[in-house]
Amino acid sequence: MADSEFSRRTLLLGAAAGAVVANTSFRRAGAAPPGRRVAVLGGGIAGLTAAHELIERGFEVTVYERRMLGGKARSMDTDLPVTDGRCPLPGEHGFRFFPGFYRHVPETMRRIPFPGNRNGVWDNFVPVLTATAAIDGPNLTAPFELSLEAIGKSVATPELLLDTLLGGLTYVPRVPYLDLLGFAQRLLTYFTSCDERRLGQWERMAFIDFARARGANPNYLFVISTVTRTLVAAKENLASANTICKVAESFLLTLIDRGSDGAPDRVLNAPTNEAWIDPWVEYLKQRGVRFEVGSEVQGLEVEGGQIGSAVVRSAGGAASRVEADYFVAALAAEQVVRLWSPEVLALDPDLERISQLFVDWMTGIQFYLRTDNPISAGHIGFIESPWRLTGINQAQFWKGRDIARDYGDGQVRDILSVDISDWDAPGMLYGKPAKQCSPDEIARETWAQIMKTQSGRLLLPDTLHDSDLHSWFLDPGIHWDPAAGVNSNDDPLLVNTAGSWDNRPTGATGIPNLFLAGDYLRTNVDLATMEGANEGGRMAANAVLDAAGSPAPRAALFPHVSIAEFDGARALDRDRWFAGRPNLFDLP
Repeated sequence: MADSEFSRRTLLLGAAAGAVVANTSFRRAGAAPPGRRVAVLGGGIAGLTAAHELIERGFEVTVYERRMLGGKARSMDTDLPVTDGRCPLPGEHGFRFFPGFYRHVPETMRRIPFPGNRNGVWDNFVPVLTATAAIDGPNLTAPFELSLEAIGKSVATPELLLDTLLGGLTYVPRVPYLDLLGFAQRLLTYFTSCDERRLGQWERMAFIDFARARGANPNYLFVISTVTRTLVAAKENLASANTICKVAESFLLTLIDRGSDGAPDRVLNAPTNEAWIDPWVEYLKQRGVRFEVGSEVQGLEVEGGQIGSAVVRSAGGAASRVEADYFVAALAAEQVVRLWSPEVLALDPDLERISQLFVDWMTGIQFYLRTDNPISAGHIGFIESPWRLTGINQAQFWKGRDIARDYGDGQVRDILSVDISDWDAPGMLYGKPAKQCSPDEIARETWAQIMKTQSGRLLLPDTLHDSDLHSWFLDPGIHWDPAAGVNSNDDPLLVNTAGSWDNRPTGATGIPNLFLAGDYLRTNVDLATMEGANEGGRMAANAVLDAAGSPAPRAALFPHVSIAEFDGARALDRDRWFAGRPNLFDLP
């Protein structure tokens, strides 16, 4: 290929394909001394982070991964047609973005070398300056940050500005102003709440009740529902008020560029594996991490009051025992509980509480387009879509890539990556929830919901037509059972339900050599995200360092940042909390 980075990606993929190793020993030249061997069980963001932190501190690390390194954050090759030596079209679990309040992931990225980048992989970030609300009518486009560049992008043409103004005139009359003012007062209540109240009161309350939206104006309930279901795939009647309000606080601070790392909203300048995961794996290999891809963890064996070995099954079906000094279980919450045998639970009964955590579906589909005329210059929220769709056109951000030149059969010029956030709501075409639709029905239904937002604009021409659709790719974690008429999902998303903090662990367990890594831990970001997974991986690494008595510096953990102007009110609220009194702004 003409692009040297693209050629390098091909070499990296070739190296990764040969990474499956048959034996499970930790022996290698210059192996770490006894007491330093770590088996990381899972190769998603949490597992890679734990491996990264530990290998840089002198431990010997082997990562065991069942499918592909990178977990839900990875991009992947599709099986769509390829011609003339191009690479396969990239697919993904769902598009991802990196808000400015992410601190752990960017810090790791700066430590991953990338050719030509002074700041490593971090320099592959591209700011996203606008967000568009796509409705059945004129769209509304707004700047994503308070800067002249972002504002200019959102009013780039007179037609775009007028389309937004018309959209506002169409949509704003439906907004329940008094309810929204009441919601602003509720956010003020949270922002002025002390940490003890946040965990002791708001953590135990569903967001719908905190927002006082239960039984409220349907338009107000729609706003509350849209915020929770599109941003974090959470249902407003289940999600913890503490989690949702904490994220709102983080976004607000990011928008005013306080306590953030870079722009308020960023994406990568290439498919995720090219821009991040492959260079990361390559760096870890060079540092000495071994990867056993195709190895599924079957269970843990107890010996002498701790974990003696892990039972791992290879892709060929052969089972073997992995021995190590420390075991980091870097599996998702719904997967890790399968390792809790009666013997394991006898050593730490609290591990059973993880099984009480709740997961839901937020999974992506990519539409490969013959046009590179994007719907929006930034993120898109199809806010009236039954399945609560969000999306982004990728090509405009992949400046070093020409999709038609580099991928597929040469006909695809752009990729519209879409997240389906509500898999339980009936659709438009078939009247069925996505969970009960075949893959073809999911694709047709999602496309129809997108196209509905293209038909009502008055000034701007339609961006998409049916003839623009070349093909589509649904996350391979979705499995259709035609006999039962339902889908299953290998990769659901943790939802921080009301009161779930009590069931979420830290990196250490009651078993001396077993540690946990994942976004379901008690992280400061308090959200199922790449950031939470990275933070959870750091927590596990630090717990290993503590158990080993290592003098090495601990992995950095960044605290949640609150609004400084409310520090005095929060100090007052702490006194009121311990006196059993409500927050000053918690009015009836």
